[in-house]
Amino acid sequence: MLKLLSILWNSFRMALQELKVNKLRTFLSLFGITIGIFCIIGVLATVSSLNKKLQDDVNTLGTNTIYIDKWQYGGGPDYPWWKYVNRPIPKIDEVKFIKEKSTLAKNVCYFLSNNTNASYNNSQLTNVSIFGITDQFDQIQTLDMVYGRYLSDAEMNRGSLVAVIGYSNAESLFGKAEYALGKEVTLNGKKVSIIGVLAKQGNIINIYDYDNCFIVPYKFFVSMYEAQYSDRNFIMVQGKDGVPTTAMIDELEGLMRQVRRISPAQEDNFALNDVGIFTSQLDNLFATANIGGWAIAGLSLIVGAFGVANIMFVTVRERTSQIGLKKAIGAKNRTILTEFLLESAFLCILGGLFGLLLVWGLASLLSTVMPFPIVIAPNIIILAFSICIILGILSGIIPASIAARMNPVVAIRSK
Repeated sequence: MLKLLSILWNSFRMALQELKVNKLRTFLSLFGITIGIFCIIGVLATVSSLNKKLQDDVNTLGTNTIYIDKWQYGGGPDYPWWKYVNRPIPKIDEVKFIKEKSTLAKNVCYFLSNNTNASYNNSQLTNVSIFGITDQFDQIQTLDMVYGRYLSDAEMNRGSLVAVIGYSNAESLFGKAEYALGKEVTLNGKKVSIIGVLAKQGNIINIYDYDNCFIVPYKFFVSMYEAQYSDRNFIMVQGKDGVPTTAMIDELEGLMRQVRRISPAQEDNFALNDVGIFTSQLDNLFATANIGGWAIAGLSLIVGAFGVANIMFVTVRERTSQIGLKKAIGAKNRTILTEFLLESAFLCILGGLFGLLLVWGLASLLSTVMPFPIVIAPNIIILAFSICIILGILSGIIPASIAARMNPVVAIRSK
């Protein structure tokens, strides 16, 4: 054990000495390792952080939830919009029918949205979103209240002139979000009382911009806008715990065909959208991004490996007499081999450490301006330094083998 620690210490000391004595040469040789590790950690940390942010957004849409809409989600360049544009919109009566007939649904909600103007005294907001919702919306969605409270069942049933306001809207109208409680805001010519403020959370997959919205009861919403002319209009159905999504879709398809009186020969005039589709699309996107990052990192690491190998060849040549002396006084071949392999690994670890510091500095800077924090997870750091160790061993294996096989007499006589 003491012998192993001695070898480790000597190898680490030699690596630092190489860096100290030949700063420029060592720096240039390790630069490839630094850039490679920078790419690996940078790409993996950014993709992982973005993935977490978007996955949280998807979960906010509702777990095990089906969106009944006239539009099919997840369109591409060949999206057949002409097929869906003339479909009928979901109706409030269909919500009631699903609640009565479904055996698998836990929560069912109707959602409408429109753009409107909002004003308070001399402050005015234009083109903000107003959401009209029925009960159970807050059971499907993740709504965090920072001030005040959410809409009550009684307010939902009466269509009371009350609203929950988004955080950014509250700041824009009142200066500070907490000042919004109890104030009366004019929405589309009607005064509503603010009873709650949503926590700041950003845009959710371009469906819900909670920071810039007003949430009002459905009955109040339809007193201002006709449902068929709303910008967005869909039904949200959340399944009971443990119910498979496929079973939910099968049941809802039967119920929607029944309530719309669609004959067996006719095709569906509605879409059943599983929010899980966003998860699969995100997985494919991030997999592509990771491949690109690994490709760039791989090229840099190959360049760095040749640089480290060059350092080790030079080091073996410079220490030839020392190697001969060690072998003459009893050092075994495997001891010499281990010392040089460890030194090569330590050099790669130093290059990786510089790369980590670069990523950490850049991540700290970007986290202040990006909509999500970039977090360098411990498993990413462990992976990066494992690569450094493996790369160091591979880079040093030939020079170390040459050193281990030297004849001690010839080595001592060399200059």
